[in-house]
Amino acid sequence: MRTITLVLVFCFTTFLPKAQTGTVSAVRSFVQQHRDTILSEFETFLSIPSIAKDTANLLRTADYLLHVMRGRGIDHVQLLEADTKNVPPVIYGDIKTPGATQTLIFYAHYDGQPVNPAQWAKGLDPFQPTLFSNALYKNGTPIDQKQLKIIQDEWRLYARGASDDKAGVMAIINAYAALVQSGQQPTCNIKFFFEGEEERGSPHLGEIIEKYKPLLQSDGWIICDGPVHQSGNKQLVFGVRGDAHLDLTVYGPKRPLHSGHYGNWIPNPALLLAQLLASMKDENGRITVKGFYDDAIPLSTAEKKALAEAPDVEKQLKEELGIHKTDMPGLSLGEAISLPSLNINGMASGNVGPLASNQIPTNATAVLDLRLVPGNDWRKQQQKVIDHIKAQGYYVIDHEPTDEERLQHDRIIKIIVDDDGYNAQRTPMDWPLAQRIIKAVKKTTTTPVVLQPSSGGSLPLYLIEELLNAKPVTVPIANYDNNQHAENENIRLGNFFEGIVTLASIMQM
Repeated sequence: MRTITLVLVFCFTTFLPKAQTGTVSAVRSFVQQHRDTILSEFETFLSIPSIAKDTANLLRTADYLLHVMRGRGIDHVQLLEADTKNVPPVIYGDIKTPGATQTLIFYAHYDGQPVNPAQWAKGLDPFQPTLFSNALYKNGTPIDQKQLKIIQDEWRLYARGASDDKAGVMAIINAYAALVQSGQQPTCNIKFFFEGEEERGSPHLGEIIEKYKPLLQSDGWIICDGPVHQSGNKQLVFGVRGDAHLDLTVYGPKRPLHSGHYGNWIPNPALLLAQLLASMKDENGRITVKGFYDDAIPLSTAEKKALAEAPDVEKQLKEELGIHKTDMPGLSLGEAISLPSLNINGMASGNVGPLASNQIPTNATAVLDLRLVPGNDWRKQQQKVIDHIKAQGYYVIDHEPTDEERLQHDRIIKIIVDDDGYNAQRTPMDWPLAQRIIKAVKKTTTTPVVLQPSSGGSLPLYLIEELLNAKPVTVPIANYDNNQHAENENIRLGNFFEGIVTLASIMQM
């Protein structure tokens, strides 16, 4: 991995030549000329292991971003800190544009998901960014950076946070730098807001917003997170799903038992849990939990029209992912993610593979992920699932069962209710500022811009609307096959560099 010194960071705005006029072409030309410098700094950023809950390295990352932003000439760069201790700070900065009548806040997050290096492809280190000629599943090969000449769009940079969401952070910062250094100026006031605990569910985001509410006044937020459309076209997303979780543990015998001596007599908790989970969905993917869809607000006419006009990528995705039937036949991907969902994040009971043994395990566990749409209340959605479990004959507890409870109840389940859930948010597509953002993004591409009513993913954007009376629009830039939250996370370099152009166009819309 190439390195970059802070001297280079500080001098970035001093030594880079100015490009020709014309916002989009000028910015794109600037980015093309300075790809190597931008990529080097991005690699340095990725080499800091800023994983959720790793407070020490998150503070290192925050300190690095402070230097980068100051080196770009961004004003009032500072840490916005929660009153709660050991909370990763928000990195803030702003630019006042003479004569500007509107203010936009550009958001991304610098923390990443936990990582298991053993699950990554052989030779890859999640915190040693590595370039490949293409995606690994497309037989990409390592790039010898000593022989680096012209950086290609199809190259992939592999590292934790490469797409989610350090690419967003660096694209926002470089969009402003490229705009100024190519002889342009923003037409709006800009505020930079880089969060450090999004991957934990942003439990202190509301606290930080409340504390710094006067500083965070704006006309709207631009959220740079997530992937472009599966067709490869740029897209704008006008909402996010809410999120909530439940941890389930079903109990069997107090000690593991020989499956021959006790099979058919002792209830097996793994089978009980499998049957319970199977009761929550029918064969067509519809959730059978009573009332699960009842309070969901239907899509508007404009939102339905946008989904109908999106490129059809289902055949492509089926071939790429190796599936024959989708979970909800008859619904497109966009329609399916516009509904509340119930997903099993993981299950565990006993051992498998070489460690498997002929036993009846003592318990079985699962984690449920509930995705919400506007109209759902996250606590009510959790309770609907709990009520369903009770209706299946389970005695629900929040602790390890006592001997007395074991002898009194046929089926016992411990449910840990996650307290860090949040509701969905959706911005109307006909909002005047949203229409201007659409126009700005269309200037950067010759292909249709896909408009999505909501992302399948979740962010606590409802807090922005609830606490600041402002609306967000998401401008994703990462490639859709980026492996975010999983092993071998990557960013396609063409997406990263073009993302800079997209964001710069919004800054001068």
